[in-house]
Amino acid sequence: MSLTLESFDYPLPSELIAQTPLAERSASRLLVMDGERLADRHFADLSDLVGPGDLLVFNDTRVIHARLFGVKETGGQVEILIERATGDHDALAQVRASKPPRTGSSIRLADAFEVSVIGRVGEFYHLRFPESTPLLDLLERHGRLPLPPYITRTADDIDESRYQTVFNRAPGSVAAPTAGLHFDQALLATLQRRGAGCAWLTLHVGAGTFQPVRVSDLGEHRMHRERYLLPRETVAAIEATRARGGRVIAVGTTSLRALEGAAQQGKLEAGSGETALFILPGFGFQVVDALITNFHLPRSTLLMLVSAFAGFDTTRRAYAHAVAQRYRFFSYGDAMFITQRNTHHAV
Repeated sequence: MSLTLESFDYPLPSELIAQTPLAERSASRLLVMDGERLADRHFADLSDLVGPGDLLVFNDTRVIHARLFGVKETGGQVEILIERATGDHDALAQVRASKPPRTGSSIRLADAFEVSVIGRVGEFYHLRFPESTPLLDLLERHGRLPLPPYITRTADDIDESRYQTVFNRAPGSVAAPTAGLHFDQALLATLQRRGAGCAWLTLHVGAGTFQPVRVSDLGEHRMHRERYLLPRETVAAIEATRARGGRVIAVGTTSLRALEGAAQQGKLEAGSGETALFILPGFGFQVVDALITNFHLPRSTLLMLVSAFAGFDTTRRAYAHAVAQRYRFFSYGDAMFITQRNTHHAV
């Protein structure tokens, strides 16, 4: 089958795009995909689906206050969305303005400090922040939480907690690893009492995750790069899980990309690096046996990843089912639990 961008489109009524979180994290619905079978469950049922000896791998990144507003030297209004920090005082960012800022110019942000425009790096701008204060401290103090573009309201106090996972600890993302948003401390404790293991990695989600695919020929698309850290303890936990016959369950596409990206040389390697892994149907998964994930945008690279993991036809059928059954979509929406049956292990 020849797949193009149009192959990953699907109709989605706008009222199914979740605009706010549910009152309780684990109260969301869960669509279970096991081979060709679909089952409607609740996220709190996850403890029935994850067995003793299985390992859940979580992304412990924390969302930073990556959205800033300011003015150029000419007086023009500017909106900045940090893509990622590249140093203590440097960042790549999307810049929205009536006219692009010039290299060498400065922008005053939040009426509090100025940044220098160093130049362009592809579609992003290289910005230099004041050396007097660490970049992340400035963002925390003067920036705003960057809700995704399909959430049509301004971030408020509830988002400060609910657009973060309960296990976040490594600041650096500009979007939440949304599959992790469904977990609360009570559910984590239940899973551990049932004998499931938990392990951690860090992948800082960039704003590029929301960038549309602009080419119909998917072979021409180039993925954005994202930085990850895979600890030795997590690799050891995966090896132990394999030895006892358990499953490695990636909590979110970010965890999956980090794990599969770290195994591209044939063996899962601990350490830090960047991944620009573009996963399409036909990809050979080496590490992950099952995936917990939210529903993803039409024509997105994340929908392509899920189609590769679950099968193209099965994914289309599952999404049609979710629309018909009025599941809630995207970041604050419901989740899926997907079993992958054709994994070739790299560890």
